[in-house]
Amino acid sequence: MAHQIVATGRSRTGIPTGRLAVWWIIGSEIVIFGGLIATYLLNRFNHGPSWSAEAAHTNTFIGAANTFWLLTSSLFVVFAHAASERKDANKTRMWIWLTIMLGGFFMGFKSYEYATEILHGYTIFTSNFWSFYYLATGLHGFHVLCGMVIMAIIAENDIKNERNWHRVENIGLYWHFVDIVWIFLFPLMYIAK
Repeated sequence: MAHQIVATGRSRTGIPTGRLAVWWIIGSEIVIFGGLIATYLLNRFNHGPSWSAEAAHTNTFIGAANTFWLLTSSLFVVFAHAASERKDANKTRMWIWLTIMLGGFFMGFKSYEYATEILHGYTIFTSNFWSFYYLATGLHGFHVLCGMVIMAIIAENDIKNERNWHRVENIGLYWHFVDIVWIFLFPLMYIAK
């Protein structure tokens, strides 16, 4: 009798495969952002005053507003998860779309900030600080955008049709990770001048 493989929603550890996949993605992203932040800190310590002079040109108000948008969106994704646990499709979708809206505010503020910085001559080629700034915040913004797209797909494809409720928890884990990355980037890029 041949051994037959059966696909299941759980790994051998008992952890749902979707959740396990999200944790693997988060682990790999920690390596990427951790390496980027470590390199940033080494450069900051080696360049001292010149680094601080460049950092003084970031817009702390916009950085703080973006922190507010992301932290509030993290709360909204918690509400979405709670609603999904109750199988309340309308509330789940509402909280997901409010999370997406705040992610949109973040991206809008970030786009405005990039435009004003570039108009003032601060580009990726200006200095090491600005290279790190655009790389780190741009990579983070890409992750925010990806999270927004995935949330929209979950809201309109899965929750609207009242299936795959577990995906709300999975995207919530990812969204919280993206917010935690910002909690590290905000003080490094905007406050520690």
